[in-house]
Amino acid sequence: MIVIDIQCINGHTFEGWFDSIQSFEEQNLKKLVSCPYCEGTEIKRVLSPVALKRAVTAETSDLPPIDYERLAKEVVDYIYKNSDDVGSKFAAEALKMHYGVTEKRNIRGSATSDEEKTLKDEGIIFFKFPTPKTDDDKTN
Repeated sequence: MIVIDIQCINGHTFEGWFDSIQSFEEQNLKKLVSCPYCEGTEIKRVLSPVALKRAVTAETSDLPPIDYERLAKEVVDYIYKNSDDVGSKFAAEALKMHYGVTEKRNIRGSATSDEEKTLKDEGIIFFKFPTPKTDDDKTN
């Protein structure tokens, strides 16, 4: 099955689905193809927009390859520098912020599955993000 962009004599452009180009040509010669707008049967093929995609490799790309290990470290570093660690009090702190008891801020910590369910039930949006052990964690 192929899709062909076609146009009637009145300039209406539309798509046609055919088994092959030959099938389109045969149907068009027999005036079986008609414009869905004006029902005209003088139809011609028109150029279809074409998108080419080529594989990008390290050799063909102008961009340097992505260092995923470095990227992951940068993301973790950003989270650590831009959030307060509330440890196992994550759910309690999130609820306090949600209800305006404390000022909203970025927090990180841990929660049990029951606490996560409570947060979801209360409409609190959070996401779980596994973080690797840091050098500080290893010395303790």
